[in-house]
Amino acid sequence: MPIQEGFHNQRLTVVPRRVVVEAISRPVTRRLMVTDTGYYPNAADHLMRRLSGIEETILILCTAGTGWANVGGTQHRVGANTALVIPHGIPHAYGASADNPWTIWWCHLRGADLTELIEEIGAGASRPVVPIGRLDRAIALIDEIVTILERDHSPASLMGAAGAAWKLLTQIVVDRTMPVPGDPLQRAMAYLAERLDRTVRVADLAALVGVSPSHLSALFRRATGGGVLAHHTALRMAQARNLLDTTDATVAAIAREVGYPDPFYFSRHFKRMHEASPTEYRNRAKG
Repeated sequence: MPIQEGFHNQRLTVVPRRVVVEAISRPVTRRLMVTDTGYYPNAADHLMRRLSGIEETILILCTAGTGWANVGGTQHRVGANTALVIPHGIPHAYGASADNPWTIWWCHLRGADLTELIEEIGAGASRPVVPIGRLDRAIALIDEIVTILERDHSPASLMGAAGAAWKLLTQIVVDRTMPVPGDPLQRAMAYLAERLDRTVRVADLAALVGVSPSHLSALFRRATGGGVLAHHTALRMAQARNLLDTTDATVAAIAREVGYPDPFYFSRHFKRMHEASPTEYRNRAKG
């Protein structure tokens, strides 16, 4: 028989609605708050239907098994290592598959910043299922949310849960943009990080990792916001800053170590990026 909750070893906490109303008026939790959260392991026969949707946005992390979701009249499969995001007010139903019931962590969210966070994840009513890059990180964060709200629903706990929820949502975004081990982008980034003392041609790097130069450039722009050479330059400049901060090496020696044979060209390039010469940067008070 289909059930909504009551699974062996489940965890579940619901913030009273009067507490939610109060929290939505406070400075931090009005921007993001968790109103309900839980954990359903091996949730056989799980089924939830809401013909009119709910006020909150629903986030479900499927960590094992499989399930399904009907969002706005469209059916979707939900597999392990994915997140199901159902925006507020959207009619929906979801449940565990009969042959391989899902294990899920879930939370309901409200707040003024929630729409932007969900947009950054890339989810919505037409695309409610998105992959999770690092499942271990996501589980740790939502476990923190559940643990906090199991303890109490004080303003401090609601704020702590909101912080963990913010981190969870942004971590999903970050993990989706960064490469997985072994893919062309990850191998290209590793290659650049190991060669800070020299220039690298985009065409040569693309051939090395087995993609076209244009495709490699597109991968870098999506992950870093800039091109291949811009990323390499950022790595070299980061190393230069580290050497300026932690060693007594001359500017000329640092320039050579990060691939600039001409120290004057290095200094001009450094100043354009940092609005200070290497010497001025080294002498600047920090911390």
